[in-house]
Amino acid sequence: MTKQKPRGKIEQSMKTLHSVELTPTYITTLPFKSNNPSYTYSCNATKRWKINAKAKGFNGSNMEKKKTITNEEKMKKRKEEAEADDKIPEVVMNRMIVRILFNVGVPLVTGLGLLQVFSVIKEQNLWQIPRWLPFLTTFVTFGASTLGIAYGTLSTSWDADNKGSVLGFEEAKRNWVEMWEQDDSGNN
Repeated sequence: MTKQKPRGKIEQSMKTLHSVELTPTYITTLPFKSNNPSYTYSCNATKRWKINAKAKGFNGSNMEKKKTITNEEKMKKRKEEAEADDKIPEVVMNRMIVRILFNVGVPLVTGLGLLQVFSVIKEQNLWQIPRWLPFLTTFVTFGASTLGIAYGTLSTSWDADNKGSVLGFEEAKRNWVEMWEQDDSGNN
């Protein structure tokens, strides 16, 4: 015979738990001090949360003045920026894009190709590749790919009439100096 627990105590405790009512919870203050309007969070027995905000409102006349001032200021700033910005000719921009794609794409594809080659060599058991070699090649090729963005921009001839050299070493030297001269003159 198995020993059964008396059902009377279990049933009585279940009835007690069932008859317990949840009292609503009210949070009337926030844990931090703020000048914002006060918020009241309340919870009733059906677990529905309500947020009651007590806004103080805004003064409409001041907002309209601020809007007109800011719109006028924005228009002035846009005109000044348009006059101050040097526009890059489309020919130069296209050359830059081609150089950036080349200087980013070649190292990136090389890095992915080397990872695939290392994988095939390891699967075919042709050579036991040290673990550091794929990490090193990935670091070098992806790093070179990242630097390719800057080099692609600097190695482009910024003169619309001059196409520049294939590798762009001379242009990069010239553009590097010119870029820092413009930066120095902008700070003064």
